[in-house]
This record gives sequence, C-alpha cells and structure tokens, in this order.
Amino acid sequence: MTSQKILERLHSLSNSANVEGMARFGISSKNTLGISMKTLRTMAKEFGKNHNIAGELWASGIHEARILAALIDEPQKVTVRQMDKWVKEIDSWDVCDQCCSNLFDKTPIAYEKAIEWSTRKQEFVKRAGFVMMAVLAVHDKKAPDSRFYPFLSRIELEATDERNFIKKAVNWALRQIGKRNMSLQRRAVTTANNLMESGSPVARWIASDALRELKNSKTLERIKTKN
Repeated sequence: MTSQKILERLHSLSNSANVEGMARFGISSKNTLGISMKTLRTMAKEFGKNHNIAGELWASGIHEARILAALIDEPQKVTVRQMDKWVKEIDSWDVCDQCCSNLFDKTPIAYEKAIEWSTRKQEFVKRAGFVMMAVLAVHDKKAPDSRFYPFLSRIELEATDERNFIKKAVNWALRQIGKRNMSLQRRAVTTANNLMESGSPVARWIASDALRELKNSKTLERIKTKN
C-alpha cells in the first residue's frame, strides 16, 4: 500500500468529536483527525515496517500519520538527521511520546539523543529527551546501571523548568529509572531528596511525586523481585 492510500484511509476514519476530546487533554487539533491509538496500532500491524513510507507519512504533517510513521519505521534505517528533523517538527506531547517509545529509543543513538535533547530549550525537543530516558529505563532491560547515571544528573539540572509537558516528563524519567532495580532506586531517591532541598517549587513537586512512588511498599516489593 502506498502512503497516499494510507492517507486516504486515515482521512476516511476522521472523527471531529474525537478531535475536540483530544484537545481537552492538551493534544494539538492542528492537522488532527481524531483516530484512536488502538486503530493506529492495528493499521501498523497490517502495513508492516517500511522506512520510505514512514518518511512520506511524516512529511504529510497529519497528526495520526506521524504517529503511524513512528510505528512502521525501521529503527536500523533511521539517521541522526531524521531524528533531529522529526523532533523539531513535533507539536504535540502524544506524537512526542509515541516517536520516543516506538522508534527513537530503538536506535543505536538513543542514549546520546536523550542527553542532547534534554539540554534544548524547544518544549517538545526537551520533553523528548526526558521521555527517551523514561522509556529506555523500561525497554532496555539489559542496560547496565551506569547508562542511567548521566540521566539522573540531567534530571537534577533541569528539574526547575516550569513548563507542564517538561516537568511531567522529568518526573516520569526519575520514577522509571528508580524502578529498574534497588541500586537505581537508591540513586533516584538521592536525586529526589536533593531536589526537595532546592528552592524551586517545580523541583520539589517532581521530587515529592517521585518519592511517593519510589518509597511505596508495593513499588519496593516489585523492584526487589527484579533483583
């Protein structure tokens, strides 16, 4: 199936009521069709992986086409240039998260980009950096603890950013790193305690929310079973 046929199919599934509902959750309504993630995932399985079509779908600028592009692209064919181009064009938190969790985190330069993007000022580029940290902590089961130490340093440095989509991603990254194992739990708790001592209300919110989960007895039991 060609990208044009896929776009025609996406347009046939558009739902304006869903677009309005998505907007209430902070999802951009620009070029948005209102198609559910369940439907997009089903379509991705039907179409299979295709790097070229993924690029064409992304270029359309359509919200759901971009999510679908992340689902069907081939990580081994993704270049640094493509990742930097795509991340700069993201205009919605859900596209950001889907790209990071379905494509970017599976590339050989995922850790490098997580650190690099977390230093940027552009909202969704910076969010992408911390979302990458969160999803790598979940998906990369074999990574040594040392791979996550620089992430904790970045979290501590950037926890004062007041933008909602960023502070939530920073919090997400801290919690997911801390839930990998007990060693990282202790390091994440230390990071959170440092943030609690800062003069930033945002940093203290990030820390208190993370500590609530990382010190929860049920969470600790789950972490211990991984060791």
